[in-house]
Amino acid sequence: MSEDILVNITPQETRVALIYQGAVQELHIERTLSRGLAGNIYLGKVVRVLPGMQSAFIDIGLERAAFLHVADIWETRPHDGQPAVQTPIEKLLFDGQSLMVQVIKDPIGTKGARLSTQISIAGRMLVYLPQEHHIGISQRIENEAERELLRSKVQQLVPADEKGGFIIRTMAEDASEADLEMDIAYLRKTWASITQQTKIHPAPSLLHQDLSLAQRVLRDFVNDETSSIQVDSRENFLKLQEFATTYTPSVTARVVHYTGERPLFDLYAVEEEIQGALSRRVPLKSGGYVIVDQTEAMTTIDVNTGSFVNGRNFDDTIFKTNLEAAHAIARQLRLRNLGGIIVLDFIDMENVEHRTAVLAELNKALLRDNTKKSVSDFSALGLVEMTRKRTRESLAHILCEPCPACQGKGQVKTARTICYEILREVLREAKQFNPREFRILASQIVVDMFLEEESQHLAMLGDFIAKPISLQVETVYPQEQYDIILM
Repeated sequence: MSEDILVNITPQETRVALIYQGAVQELHIERTLSRGLAGNIYLGKVVRVLPGMQSAFIDIGLERAAFLHVADIWETRPHDGQPAVQTPIEKLLFDGQSLMVQVIKDPIGTKGARLSTQISIAGRMLVYLPQEHHIGISQRIENEAERELLRSKVQQLVPADEKGGFIIRTMAEDASEADLEMDIAYLRKTWASITQQTKIHPAPSLLHQDLSLAQRVLRDFVNDETSSIQVDSRENFLKLQEFATTYTPSVTARVVHYTGERPLFDLYAVEEEIQGALSRRVPLKSGGYVIVDQTEAMTTIDVNTGSFVNGRNFDDTIFKTNLEAAHAIARQLRLRNLGGIIVLDFIDMENVEHRTAVLAELNKALLRDNTKKSVSDFSALGLVEMTRKRTRESLAHILCEPCPACQGKGQVKTARTICYEILREVLREAKQFNPREFRILASQIVVDMFLEEESQHLAMLGDFIAKPISLQVETVYPQEQYDIILM
């Protein structure tokens, strides 16, 4: 099956969609005013060392200080076969110290960026590790003979006495020595530029910014199954072609300029997929559905049969729904870029073989997901727990913000509940103060409730406190907001 990559570029943002088997599998969005930070290298300044947490806050020039844990400090790692020794962070860092760091996780929610002092610079076929000495190979290259051939190729191109290690990426499987040599030269030149920047700029300073999303498409997303990379901006098409010619020549012919009259994302129904990816409910073709609830701590995904009743019996209906849901879940994880702890609540299955088959189907569907992940077996409660590495904000966090009415709770108090809160508050105020009149400012729906169904209770309270109570509609107030004015 071939894969198409769509790149929609406007001055304000770049959007990338990966299309496989006619469906959108991944969405990536990068806004000009808030580009992702993962991969960026900074010269930071230690703001505060926290021995109790074995971590430190580092100023890298952002609004919030970034976070560095002792486990992410390269100097604490074992080298040359030596046993691991965990040096306390207070012996490694001190306040005011300048430190070269790399962002490994973007700021997410209220958390600052997460940092590491182990620097890695990604190329098309190799990842350069300037502080290391070994040559590693991607686990996705499984053929042992191929692994050894690639290792020997890179070893021949790297002098034994030269510092710096490499990780060979899957893109290098069919690479020639000339391609590898070009990648090594590019990575070394980039590192030399970074080290030079440290001598010029004071901390905190940005030393190296990762490629733009459009450029990372050519470096990270393209594979042998990619038939085309369609770009809807001529100016950026020419820039990408130039970049491809220099760094990824084998991809150049597949970069094409989309000139159709219909917007590129409309043509492939990507806009509809984006709207669907922001919804809690994901319909299944069979009539069942999946509910996705994303919180700060974890994501829960619940599977339901809905209107699907076409199985031979109830167990068969459940089994088929869960099988279909396994594929839908794998796609939604990529589409929404969900990360962290994820709990999957499949419909309960008594048959052990059915459970095994559903779990196997889920793992099979996750094979196309390049993000690091782990999936556990069914728990005693019938849940599947999994983790998926989170380095960037999810789609919902990029495109949405908490509802001003419910503050992200997903629900608001009823108008009647607010009425009763107001009545209690008026009574409380009447015991402390002696105004001429109480005036209630509230939303239209709350005032209507007082004038109609709750008019008797309002009148009873007015008689009890022996003060007039008036109502005033504030059209800008959400349902839960109100004020009580003492006149």
